[in-house]
Amino acid sequence: MEIWINPACSKCRSAVQLLDAEGAEYTVRRYLEEVPSPDEIRAVLDRLGLEPWEITRTQEADAKELGLKEWPREAGSRERWISALAGHPKLIQRPIITADDGTAVVARTDEAVRDAIQR
Repeated sequence: MEIWINPACSKCRSAVQLLDAEGAEYTVRRYLEEVPSPDEIRAVLDRLGLEPWEITRTQEADAKELGLKEWPREAGSRERWISALAGHPKLIQRPIITADDGTAVVARTDEAVRDAIQR
């Protein structure tokens, strides 16, 4: 299992603490330093069963600068969104855990973290 985190994020720190408390085996990816490629973002989206706009932090300064709230949320715009996430990784919702069963979760709650552990 892998967890994408920003160490400055309290939800990320909580998720890591819970993984440790549960004795889970995982690797940490500091995604702001080791930026995911568009292919990696596509793969995580497939595992999440979500679209890129569903994991975009639209309140970030970069999102406002890009005008993301006005971007179409449709299949034809998917690659534009993925490119924005790869170019501005701060926009990626966090933490994201890729589970051992091939799925992934946005682990912003203890329940989501436990769900990932059980997969």
